[in-house]
Amino acid sequence: MKRLFAAFIAIVAVSTLLAGCGQKGPLYLPEESQPAPAQTE
Repeated sequence: MKRLFAAFIAIVAVSTLLAGCGQKGPLYLPEESQPAPAQTE
């Protein structure tokens, strides 16, 4: 039973760490908006 509890805690810890990975929003300063250059074709 103790081993099952330890495995459950390990799975919860790994899931929490994986859920915390990645970019969740604007974590950097966006560049100043510049007008797009006109395309002439």
